[in-house]
Amino acid sequence: MENNFNTILTDTSKAKFSKPQVMSNLLFDKWRQYIYESCGIFYQDNKKYLLESRLIKRINYLGLNSFEDYLAYIRDSSNELKEKKYLYEAITINETFFFRNQPQLDALVNTIIPEIMAKQDKNSKTKIRIWSAASSSGEEAYSIAISLVDLVLPKYPNLEFEVIGTDINFAVVETAKKGIYREYSIRNTPAYYLKKYFNVNGNTFEVKPEIKQYASFRVMNLYDSASMRTMYNYDVIFCANILIYFDLKSKIKVVTQLYNTLNKGGYLFIGYSETLHNISKAFKVISFPKTIGYKKE
Repeated sequence: MENNFNTILTDTSKAKFSKPQVMSNLLFDKWRQYIYESCGIFYQDNKKYLLESRLIKRINYLGLNSFEDYLAYIRDSSNELKEKKYLYEAITINETFFFRNQPQLDALVNTIIPEIMAKQDKNSKTKIRIWSAASSSGEEAYSIAISLVDLVLPKYPNLEFEVIGTDINFAVVETAKKGIYREYSIRNTPAYYLKKYFNVNGNTFEVKPEIKQYASFRVMNLYDSASMRTMYNYDVIFCANILIYFDLKSKIKVVTQLYNTLNKGGYLFIGYSETLHNISKAFKVISFPKTIGYKKE
């Protein structure tokens, strides 16, 4: 079927959903297979309505007539690469805030960094690489950087570190690069850190350059094996609340690639509600106060 998508884009008045349309089960299967093959996210049978609600705004914006039209549009080779980033924005959830998982940060500061530094020559520079693998709008990556600047660097003057944040959602990566947040994002941030590491302007809070210099951000799909091969030699990976979107096959694929990305002795942290049970036996489970980590031995 041929579609004149340029015409569709230039005349958005032609079609808007006056009422939410219902996706047929057959079309739902096609959509979830496309999404699964693209990024590993799998929509269960009972999530059809959720997928419909996520796609409608984009369909209306493009002036398309139906879910079927949008699938044909995104599969068109001239649109696919660009449109995928908007699809990923629509189907991903980006609920996060600063210092969301304090026990993991405590484990990093109090145990993991000292463990790494104990193996190094005290007179030589040591660089630690940390990956926030589902960084959303950057709060986790900046929380890591603040913790290390404030609590670790004074103890280890020869330590250098970098935090790399990645996410599949282009829009939130751009937000992370700017480092400007509202009250919702900083609601769990200690007042001491707000005063020391943020520039406050009304109800906006901007991360200061002295913290931004340690963090960089880029768009990345964890399900893309080629992209994952560009990530290597990391000491710690934070990958919270992403495995819940994958089926078992996708989880195994992603976790295996995360394992390969870590240095020997490196650690992986995942979300509170997530587990590597039945996914990977390669890691050693390490208990920390109020949290656990997965160590590559």
